[in-house]
Amino acid sequence: MIKTIRKLAFEKFLSAISARNISFKTLKRVYFGLFSIKNTRKIIEMSNIAIEFNHVSKQYRLGLVSTQTLAHDIRRFWITNILGKEDPYLKIGETNDRTSKGESEYVWALKDIDFKIEQGDVVGIIGKNGAGKSTLLKLLSRVTGPTTGTIRAHGRIGSLLEVGTGFHPEMTGRENIFMNGAILGMSRADIQRKLDDIIDFSGCARYIDTPVKRYSSGMTVRLGFAVAAFLEPEILVVDEVLAVGDAEFQKKAIGKMQDVSKGEGRTVLFVSHNMASVRQLCNTGVLMKNGMVDMIGPMGDVIDKYVSQAITEKVDAIWDKTIIEDKLAQIIHVEIQNSKGVPTYSLSCDEDFFIEITYDVREKVPGLYGYLGIENRPDTMLLLQSDSNDVSQNSFEELPIGISKVKIPFPKRMFAPGEYLINTNLSSRFNISGHVIDRAYPCVGFELNDYKTDRGNRRRGFFGTILDWQIQS
Repeated sequence: MIKTIRKLAFEKFLSAISARNISFKTLKRVYFGLFSIKNTRKIIEMSNIAIEFNHVSKQYRLGLVSTQTLAHDIRRFWITNILGKEDPYLKIGETNDRTSKGESEYVWALKDIDFKIEQGDVVGIIGKNGAGKSTLLKLLSRVTGPTTGTIRAHGRIGSLLEVGTGFHPEMTGRENIFMNGAILGMSRADIQRKLDDIIDFSGCARYIDTPVKRYSSGMTVRLGFAVAAFLEPEILVVDEVLAVGDAEFQKKAIGKMQDVSKGEGRTVLFVSHNMASVRQLCNTGVLMKNGMVDMIGPMGDVIDKYVSQAITEKVDAIWDKTIIEDKLAQIIHVEIQNSKGVPTYSLSCDEDFFIEITYDVREKVPGLYGYLGIENRPDTMLLLQSDSNDVSQNSFEELPIGISKVKIPFPKRMFAPGEYLINTNLSSRFNISGHVIDRAYPCVGFELNDYKTDRGNRRRGFFGTILDWQIQS
């Protein structure tokens, strides 16, 4: 292999300088300097690298575009572009900790990200909300650029970052497929060859000639994933949007990503809060924390560290959020209540309990609905998902402007003894504000204790139901 690479490199080197008047002696010296055994091994090593982050950082100014004043912008341009010096605003800024209010107007969404991903690797990126996972993928997909550092990606990138990413709402599903393929550099004939597979996988055949703006969020994600996976990108980037799809589609998507990585040798980056899916799919894990890489290693070890951090974090029965005025609607308060309506962290398995969520609706949002998820600790396995429109279709569209409270009852003995986390969000079926309007994860927690049975808190499993053993004879 070394001889082959040397030969190819030498041929390209000769063709590149053939028009120049360079002596053979000089050429020989340069060649053996560039393509020595040491440098040839570096070329081989680089050929196996699909993605390389070189000390990448991303800085934002909170609440504003640019640096607020024209004087600041002119000063930044003069120092960096005319004088060629370091940007003075890069010397300030605070760590990206969303839970605390800082003093600086600048924040590092990402700070000094430096790692490599090999071809064919399946990498799971996990961490709390606001840790920098989505920002990292947006930099890789060139949605935005890094403030400092460089990113090298070898091959075409297919991205599914948000619901409707890369889709024009006025174009039909079929037209969007051809548009995305053209952006990836594929010929019309290549796209046509893949078209039937994309439509069949997405399950949107009936609506493929309908404008995408009329698709539900689930249909949009189905088609978006099918386009990203089947148009043969060398690197497939998938953010948390798969959570929008139903269980059947999530299973198909996981299977397709496995085929893409193992069968076709392509590189996959997968962001999810579903630890079971990440553990099943990925072999390498990256744990993000406050905009920095906290750990890189085998996926199982990374998940274990993430879970152990979640266990040590304090989660109360009451959660309040700072009001953000520019949101269409917001979750501002969540609490766990016992059977008497009193906020309580510790509950008995033999009593009913409630989750009360307070919303602040500032504008009427078409297709508005609420979501609730319950995970166990320490595994963070998703045990229950519930949408407000499961029973009463579009009931949240009727929420009045202002403050509203919603109470969700849970029957006794629904869950086994243990600790649990609650996550909730407000979303729109019509992709208003990118589908998810507001999110709280994790917001509150609670523990259940079994005081009644002999097995007590030693009872394992997910359910706390007591069965009636009836002796017949």
